Amino acid sequence: MVVTEYATMSASRHARPFMNISHNLSLVLDRINQAESTAHRNPGSVQLLAVSKTQPASAVRAAIEAGQQHFGENYLQDALSKIPHFPEATWHFIGAIQSNKTRDIAKHFDYVHSVSSLKVIQRLNAQRDEKQGPLNIFLQMNVAQEASKSGASQREIEELAAAALESPRLNLLGLMAIPPAGLTPEELGAYYRKLTGLQGRLAQRFGQALGECSFGMSQDLEIAIASGSTWVRVGTAIFGPRAGTIANN
Repeated sequence: MVVTEYATMSASRHARPFMNISHNLSLVLDRINQAESTAHRNPGSVQLLAVSKTQPASAVRAAIEAGQQHFGENYLQDALSKIPHFPEATWHFIGAIQSNKTRDIAKHFDYVHSVSSLKVIQRLNAQRDEKQGPLNIFLQMNVAQEASKSGASQREIEELAAAALESPRLNLLGLMAIPPAGLTPEELGAYYRKLTGLQGRLAQRFGQALGECSFGMSQDLEIAIASGSTWVRVGTAIFGPRAGTIANN
């Protein structure tokens, strides 16, 4: 009797996180669907990237079982401890890139959202195994030129786009940005539209589609979708507060 009660209690404790993540994921997808409709965009035109940085493997498993496929990681060592356990998932690197980490990023990830230097482009292209197919990348732009954030200037972005498009093992999808903190909804919309406007000009200049944009998070995904985002990066609204902070990228 005691064993049975303990087993029931234990199962209940383990089931609760799965139920929360599944429920949260459903709420976020509803927000995305509603935002697409409000912005008069085609259903399914926006993809959800679940930001699983610092979350345990059990949280990733719960999200996969709830139907989520794409996961974003900021910290390489943390990500490498999870990726082998979930070959069915699609993995995106979204953190700052140190040049000595590019080999592992090129090998283990399907997408990279945070490319902002020529050196990183060259290394990812050289280190990507041709058998894996091209590595999908976004160029990160620092629209507000914040010293505290990674990202290239508008002039640098044009040079990086040219280099990426000439790299046979990379597939340039578009641009990514992280807005400054404390912006009003109107300022956020203007910030994002500046990014999509530049992306349109790059597409015209190079004769490439460049139809993907990576911006928008838990708190502003509706504004991002109205401004043209095709990938929203959502962590807290799915998994709750981060499990911890990883000091070593």
